[in-house]
Amino acid sequence: MNKRNAKILLADDDDSLRRVLEFQLQEAGFSVFVARNGAEAFEIFSNEEIDCLITDWRMPQMSGLDLLQRVNAASSETPVVVITAFGDVETAVGAMRAGAFDFISKPFNRDAILLTIEKALKFGRVAADNRRLRRLAHESFAVANIVGTSKEIKKVISEIERVADTNVTVLIEGESGTGKELVAKGIHFSGKRNDKPFVAINCAAIPENLIEAELFGYKKGAFTGATTESKGKFEEADGGTLFLDEISAMPPALQSRLLRVLQEHEITRLGENAVRKVNVRIIAATNENLAELISHNEFREDLYYRLAVVPIKLPALRQRRQDIPLLVEHFLQKSAAKHEVKLPKIERDVFRSFEKYSWRGNIRELENVIERMVVLADSDSLTLLDVPESIREFQFVSGELWFSLPDEPIKLESVECEIIRQALGRFNRNQSQTARYLGITRSALIYRMQKYGLE
Repeated sequence: MNKRNAKILLADDDDSLRRVLEFQLQEAGFSVFVARNGAEAFEIFSNEEIDCLITDWRMPQMSGLDLLQRVNAASSETPVVVITAFGDVETAVGAMRAGAFDFISKPFNRDAILLTIEKALKFGRVAADNRRLRRLAHESFAVANIVGTSKEIKKVISEIERVADTNVTVLIEGESGTGKELVAKGIHFSGKRNDKPFVAINCAAIPENLIEAELFGYKKGAFTGATTESKGKFEEADGGTLFLDEISAMPPALQSRLLRVLQEHEITRLGENAVRKVNVRIIAATNENLAELISHNEFREDLYYRLAVVPIKLPALRQRRQDIPLLVEHFLQKSAAKHEVKLPKIERDVFRSFEKYSWRGNIRELENVIERMVVLADSDSLTLLDVPESIREFQFVSGELWFSLPDEPIKLESVECEIIRQALGRFNRNQSQTARYLGITRSALIYRMQKYGLE
C-alpha cells in the first residue's frame, strides 16, 4: 500500500489544528477524510475502508476513547493514533491500554507525525495479512476439505467434529503419510481456538539435547550458545494448540516434564526458577505402537493415558481404497495449479494400477506420484506409461500377490519377512488378525516373527 492508496481518517474538534494536519497529510500524499467529532468520524469509518485513524482524545458527542473502542470492535487491524496534550501522560497511557497503536502530542512535529503514521500503516498491513492468512488456513484445513467418502474416513471426520470445539487432549495414531498433521490442523482450525496460534514440533527431528529448550524456552546463559533469552513452543502456542508430532521419539526424561505440564498447565524455562502459566491444547501424533513401547519401558504409561483422552486412528490408504479416485482428482488439480499447467485427463488403467498398489507411503506417496506424473507428462492425458514402474509391477489381484521377478537372485526368506512385516503393520501388530490374513496359525506366525526378529 503506497501513500496514494492509504486512507487516513482525522477526527478533531479544533478547526485550525484539523486544517493544518489535513494539509500536511495531503501534501505527504495521503487521501484524507476529516470529522469534527467522534460520531461523525465513526459514520465515515463505517462507510469507507480506512487504513489509519487519527483522533483527539477529548471531543463532543463521542470521546476519543469511545471512538477507539468502536473502531477496534469493528476492525481490530485498523491502527488508531491518539492526539494528546503535551505532558498528558495519563491520557497517553489510557489510550495505549484501550488499544491505540500510538499517540502524538501537541504541538506537532510534521516529520514525527508522518513517521508515526508510516509505522501505523505498516502495522495495519501486517495485521491484515495475518488475518487473511488465518482465513486461508481456516479454509484450507476445514474438515469439509478432507477428501474421501469411505466409512473409515467418515468415522475420522465425525471424531474431528466432536472434539474440535473442546479442549480435550487428542492422540492421532496412524502410519507415516496418512495425514496426521492435516487432522491436527483440522481440529484446531475448526475449534474455538482457531484465531490463536497453531504451533507444530516434530519430536523426532530435533536432537535430544535441544528438544527441552525448544519446548520450554531458556534464559540467557542457560547453556553454551544461549546468548539471548528465548520462548519455547509452549509459550508460542499460549492460547492455541501445540502439535507434538512423533511423540514416541520424546526422550524419557522429557516425558515426565510433559506429564507435569499436562497436569499443572505451567512450564519453567531452562536456567530459570520462575513458573509460567500456559493455556495450551495438546494434540499428539505417532506412527509407532505406543502400547508396545510401554511394554518395553520406552514410553510412560501414565503419559499415554494423559495424551490419549481421545484417540483418533487414521486408516492406511490401502484400508480406504475407494477414496483413491477422489484423492487422485484432488491432487491432480492441486499439482496442475501449483505448476501452472493444464489439468490433464487420466485414463482408467491408471486408476486400476493405483487401486492394486500397496501404498506403503500412504496419501503422501500418492500425492508425490501424482505431482511427478503431472510434471513429466508428455501429453494432456495421463496413461499407464506415465505411472512409475514400481507401481505398475507391484499389484494385488484377487488376494494373490503378483510381482515381476528381478534378474538378480533373491532370498525367499527376505520376501517372507517383508510380507509378514507389512501384514503386521496393516493390523497394528495384532497377531491373531495377522495370522488369519496370512492363512497360518498364530503359533506359526510367532515362530516366524521370532525367526526374523519381528517380535
